[in-house]
Amino acid sequence: MSQQIAIGVVHTVSVDLRKALTSSSAVRDAWNGLTPLARNEWICWITSVKKLETRRDHIHRLCKDILEGKRRPCCWPGCPHR
Repeated sequence: MSQQIAIGVVHTVSVDLRKALTSSSAVRDAWNGLTPLARNEWICWITSVKKLETRRDHIHRLCKDILEGKRRPCCWPGCPHR
């Protein structure tokens, strides 16, 4: 099974996010099926928080949401870095 994780446009996948994305082939496949811009939005949404607890919550929510078919974070104005 390949553990290849696709990246975003501006942001790279952090170690903690990579670990979550490779924990399940379904999550990994859903992630790799997103567009580079969508992956970038998710990565920025995760890395933009200040608290480690909130970051963990965002990673958990990302995994849940992409398995449900969501393509981008809800209520997110978008990545300001691109």
